[in-house]
Amino acid sequence: MAKRDYYEVLGVSKNASDDEIKKAYRKLAIKYHPDKNPGDKEAEAKFKEINEAHDVLSDKQKRARYDQFGHAGVGGAGGNPFASGNPFGQGGNFNFNGQTFNFDFGGGGFDDILGSIFGFGGGARRPRRGADYQTTVTLTFEEAIFGTTKSVSVEGKDLKVKIPAGIDDGMSIRLHGKGGPAPEGATERGDLYVKIRVKPHKHLTREGAIILSEEKISMVDAALGCEIDVETVDGKITMKVPAGTQSGTPFKLSGHGVPFRSDGDRGPHIVTVIVETPKNLSRKQKELLEEFKKSKKRGFWG
Repeated sequence: MAKRDYYEVLGVSKNASDDEIKKAYRKLAIKYHPDKNPGDKEAEAKFKEINEAHDVLSDKQKRARYDQFGHAGVGGAGGNPFASGNPFGQGGNFNFNGQTFNFDFGGGGFDDILGSIFGFGGGARRPRRGADYQTTVTLTFEEAIFGTTKSVSVEGKDLKVKIPAGIDDGMSIRLHGKGGPAPEGATERGDLYVKIRVKPHKHLTREGAIILSEEKISMVDAALGCEIDVETVDGKITMKVPAGTQSGTPFKLSGHGVPFRSDGDRGPHIVTVIVETPKNLSRKQKELLEEFKKSKKRGFWG
């Protein structure tokens, strides 16, 4: 189901002020808050939609990207199983790129959920099994984007763990039956939880299926236009900056972000151009800028 326009969700115009957005959000949040609508699934969905819209429109950079690129500029093109946290609640099976993964993001297994529902918690009536183990794997920014295979040590033995493309910092992979050995009288081993840590990149950051970066250019290049080399996870890419570009303008490099589907589709890489104000000008440079200033006053410049 396609997402609704965020301005429509909050009931404001596209040129609404920050104050108008805040007021509209508060009014709707009060109306659809779960505490005022217990058990109302429709109100719960609207409350979530309202918060998502506010999160984007209350942030200047996100709002600018949304205005230019739509939903693809603030959270990927949709369908990214890793873009919005845990898509399975406490845990679940997920098939990605031909391989089945069992994820758990909350620390509790499926048995714990059943125990809390049917009242056999505490292990009294639960089938006995081995202890759950946990380990941590650290990835580079690029490894998290493209996926990789890592070795982890369990009881002195090396175990190969396939890391899917697009996984994010703080997520965990649950490997069934790879934990502690089954105790006497039981046959089931525990599970192994592999927690993911992703090292920060020097120049790039990530927002769901989107990769973000900034590039600085001079005032002259911004005025006249130029071409710049942009660092991406796919290597350097030449990007054209048109004449008259303003500081803070976002540009989209399609297909250079995070994979979000098994067919290889990827989100965008969005580059925000920052125009630098020159410092320590020479006398000649100051004279040229003064001449520019005078010519603008005479109406030669827009």
